[in-house]
Amino acid sequence: MQPHFVSTGQVLSTHPYAAFMHPGGRPTKQPRSALGQRLANARERAGISQKELARQLGTTQQRIAYWERKATGFRSEATLAKLTKILGISADELLGTRTPRTPVAKPVGRARQLFEAVSKLPRRQQEKILDILEPFVREHIGGSNRAAQHTKAA
Repeated sequence: MQPHFVSTGQVLSTHPYAAFMHPGGRPTKQPRSALGQRLANARERAGISQKELARQLGTTQQRIAYWERKATGFRSEATLAKLTKILGISADELLGTRTPRTPVAKPVGRARQLFEAVSKLPRRQQEKILDILEPFVREHIGGSNRAAQHTKAA
């Protein structure tokens, strides 16, 4: 018989850790390095998950988590250049040689508000939403590109 973890008389799960406990995954017990804190802050300001940042960099989510927890530098200038481009910050800001600029308040549209709400959902629910939206966006962008190419050809 599997043990059940109980809280206030209700059975929560057969596993000691479940997605509803912390939607961002298992929290770290280690304090972040100064570089890791700046990287995590920049990534969060950009609205990018570790998984998405890893995909754009061509690396793994575990590597991003390592950088955010323990790293004190990057092995490659190319990695640093890609990171700063994706996150929209300077290398000086990321490396801590210059203080970050204060972001200018941008108007928040309905779509941005919705995506911010989606980013707070558990990963499995986010994936379901992305599975629906990505083909639609790809088709729309592809369709508008095809229309533009057709117009140029004519």
